[in-house]
Amino acid sequence: MSFWGKIFGTDKALTSIVDGVKNGLDALVYTDQEKADDASQDRSEARKMVIQWMAATQGQNLARRLIALSITGVWLLQYVISQIVSVISIFMDKPGDLQKVSEVMKSGAGDMGPAVMLILAFYFAAPHMGDIAKAVTGRFTKNLDKKD
Repeated sequence: MSFWGKIFGTDKALTSIVDGVKNGLDALVYTDQEKADDASQDRSEARKMVIQWMAATQGQNLARRLIALSITGVWLLQYVISQIVSVISIFMDKPGDLQKVSEVMKSGAGDMGPAVMLILAFYFAAPHMGDIAKAVTGRFTKNLDKKD
């Protein structure tokens, strides 16, 4: 070691160079355990954030519920009307117009589906909102793309 220490200055300099290389190589390897620890910490922080957000916005609960109920109510109404009109059209001599009404209502309910899913997920699966929001965002994007 003294020979190398003389080349690099001192034994201490050589030790620091070796330690630096070792730490650099260790930083390049991202083990499964480190991944699991990071994922666990991310989930824990996300849960804390949701709880803090819910506590901070507690005064808005009534407004949130009103919005959720109105959107879900419109969606449900469109779906139910579509089904009723569809059944009634079976007994008509010329069902064409009623079937068109049914299709329009069904299409409207289908377009609102992702929003309703997001609302239901918020109320019933808040800890999993990240994954659900990604899926819903994808469905909104698909609905927008199909209209063009």
